[in-house]
Order: sequence, then structure tokens, then C-alpha cells
Amino acid sequence: MTSPATSSASTAGATATRAGGPGAAPPAAGHEMPRAVTALVFLRDRGIFILWGLLLVAFSLWCSPYFATPDNAVLIANAAALTAVFAAGVGIGIMTGVLDLSLPGTAAIASCVCGWLLTHGYPTAVGLLAGLACGVAVGLFNGLVSLRGLNPIIVTIGTLSMLTGLAAVIAGGYTFPGLSQLTFMGTQRYLGVPAPVYLVAVVFVVGTVFLTRTREGIRLMAVGGNAEAVRRSGIHSPRYQVLGFVVSGILAAIGGLVATAVTTEANPQASPAIIFNALTAVALAGVALTGGRGSLPRVLVGALILATISNGLTIRGIQPYWATVWTGVLLVGALLLERAVQTAVSERLVATANLSVHTKKV
Repeated sequence: MTSPATSSASTAGATATRAGGPGAAPPAAGHEMPRAVTALVFLRDRGIFILWGLLLVAFSLWCSPYFATPDNAVLIANAAALTAVFAAGVGIGIMTGVLDLSLPGTAAIASCVCGWLLTHGYPTAVGLLAGLACGVAVGLFNGLVSLRGLNPIIVTIGTLSMLTGLAAVIAGGYTFPGLSQLTFMGTQRYLGVPAPVYLVAVVFVVGTVFLTRTREGIRLMAVGGNAEAVRRSGIHSPRYQVLGFVVSGILAAIGGLVATAVTTEANPQASPAIIFNALTAVALAGVALTGGRGSLPRVLVGALILATISNGLTIRGIQPYWATVWTGVLLVGALLLERAVQTAVSERLVATANLSVHTKKV
């Protein structure tokens, strides 16, 4: 004789089976779809590492035996260092919802302020701290003005113009040459590796830990994704928007000081190539221009890709402007791939959701 408990268990099991519960054989499509989404997300988030690996293999074969050597690896890392620092500034700004186009001007003013102090006999530490202070001041200015409801892009373009003029005023229209006090962070090598490579490593390690392991960094990314939602959760989002500008300004100042150390002169000219290369590296890294999503390690690889292409073509004796052409091709290709992957992920997620709903209604 069957007990009521056994009967109830059997009924529950049958119901669970019909509803797709634990006792049911799940539909194949229901499991295939999440795997497809996972693969696409992996391609979106790790594709740049695969691309760099393919480039390294291709150039190792095409430029053998000169490309795949330790000395050339150091050359590539050193060539990517300056672009990487500025790309970190652009990337963090975009991740937090702002695009700071004043970076070349910030670099110029930090360089000239440091150069002026060093040529007037001030200690090296004072010059470097003053240069970094310039980055903080510019970031605060950009952030506070943008909070007045002005477009951050227009604000930072205006700031770029002002900073370029101020840097020229400080330098008297010339440069500050012979700044040998900064060689320890420019041309000096430690264990055979140039100082800028170590500096970049520190910047990216600290930046990655800050964005992914600290409360302030996580909130900074959240504000970039949806400032209004963060504000409604009780967090003062304007504070983090200003913080994004400040971090970007500090990194631009570091980039300007590194450039000064490498060339041993402070130049008031704000080179547009700085922002172009930085934006290219950030775009290659797949950083969402809408903010809230991105990765500093990917930004670093984006800068390394630019240096790798330039290095490989130089070894082959190809004119350097072809590096710009192929960089543009890669950039457009990366943007198209990003769009295609995002569309595919969205379609599959919608299909998976619909499948789940229909399964539950069976």
C-alpha cells in the first residue's frame, strides 16, 4: 500500500519533471545558449590578448631572427610606456563616464612647471611634486566646471587651449633643456630595463587594484556605468565624477614628467599625437565609451599592440607611416568586432530568457 507521503513525493517529482525541475532532462538549447554567451563574452573581454599573441607570432616569423629577442622585447615595452600612461588616464576617465581631452595640455603644464623649478635651482622632488599638483588642479577644475552642467568634452577642449597657452607663457615660448636631474626616471636603466617600464608597471598595478579592490574604485566604475542609479542608492556621485577627472589629470601629469625625463627637456607644445595614440589604445582595449566597463590590463595591451606594430614594421624596413595605417585598420576592425559581439550577446540573452519563460509555462 502506498503511503500519502510517498504519493506526495511522486506527484512533486512528476510536477518538477514537467516544469523542467531537478528531475527533468533540461532542453539542450537551454544549455547551449549560455555556453554561446560565455564564449562571446570571453572573446569580447580577452580578444585583445589573443590579437596581441597573434601579432607576436606573426612578427616573430616575418621579422626573424631580430624580433623575438629579449632586447627587442625591452624596446617594445619602452616604446609603449608613454602611450600606456596617457592611455590609462584616458581609459579611467572613460570608465568613469568622462572623456578628458585636456591630457596633452596637462602634460605640457606639468612638464613646464617642473622644468621652470629645476632650472631655477629647486630640488628635484619639489619639481616633481609641483608637476603632479598641476595634474590634480587641472582635474579638479575640469570636474567642478563639468558639474555645472557643461559638456565635459567641450570643457576639456577649452582647458587644453588654456593649458597650452599657460605652458608657453611659463617657458617664454621656448623649452627648458638640459634637465639631467630627471634621467633616473627617463633614460636610466635598471637591470637592463628602462626606468619608464618600471613606472608603467607601478601605475597599472596600483590602478588595477584601485579600480577592482577598493570601495572608492568600485564606486568610481559604478558612477561611470549609471551615475543616476548610484545617486539614488545614496552615494554622492558628483564626488566620484570629479575624482575621475583628478585621476586622469594625475596620470597626464605623470606622462608629461616621463616625457620630460626621456627627452631631458620640458616642452610647452601639447602634441595631439598623445591623445590620438591614447584613444587608439583604449578603443583597441574594448573600453566602453559609455562608461562603467573596461580593464586597465587590456588598455596596457592596447598600447603594447601599437608599439609592436611599429617595431615590427621598422625591423622590416617599412616606412613608419604604414604603422599608422595598420593601426587604423585594427582600430576600425576592433570597433566592428565589439559591435558584432555585443549584438550577438544581447540576442542570445534575449533568446535564452524567452526559452526559460516558455519552458516554465509548459
